[in-house]
Amino acid sequence: MEQKKPMTHITAGLLIAAIIVVFAIVTQFLGLAQQSSIGWLQYVLIIGALIYFVNQYGKAHDYTKSFGNLFSFGFKSTAVFTVIFIIFLVIFFLIFPEFKEKTFEVARTEMEKNEKLTDEQIEDGIDMVRKFFWVMVVGGSMLSLIIVGCIGSLLGAAITKKRPHNPLEQPNQ
Repeated sequence: MEQKKPMTHITAGLLIAAIIVVFAIVTQFLGLAQQSSIGWLQYVLIIGALIYFVNQYGKAHDYTKSFGNLFSFGFKSTAVFTVIFIIFLVIFFLIFPEFKEKTFEVARTEMEKNEKLTDEQIEDGIDMVRKFFWVMVVGGSMLSLIIVGCIGSLLGAAITKKRPHNPLEQPNQ
């Protein structure tokens, strides 16, 4: 039986990045990005893809990789897609500033729902969001994607079958 070449963490990260970039573009242009259930769906996609790729990595190595090796593969993939997705977000908001403004409008609407806030407090809050927009986009995305990637990597490493390698066993040639 011909042994398949294992997928690298870079390839897995690029594929996951492609999935979440397409998902983000579709949800932004359909106006669904501000719904919290859609954000959770993105995280479910990431976790599912990580579980799949970690499992495929284990399978390509005949399930002889340890939990740590499998987790490491998933977490390296997470680093790759996190960097690519953050670069995408920066470029996206620079090319389409109307989506950045839409974010401010949504924030204002959410603040106005709270009757305890005065108009001055709402304006101060919006000014703060404008001032720290890039910090929130980059930092918030990085933190959330790394946490979700860690969860997906842990689940993938835990679910993947493991058959430890016996050092006394001679490999079949």
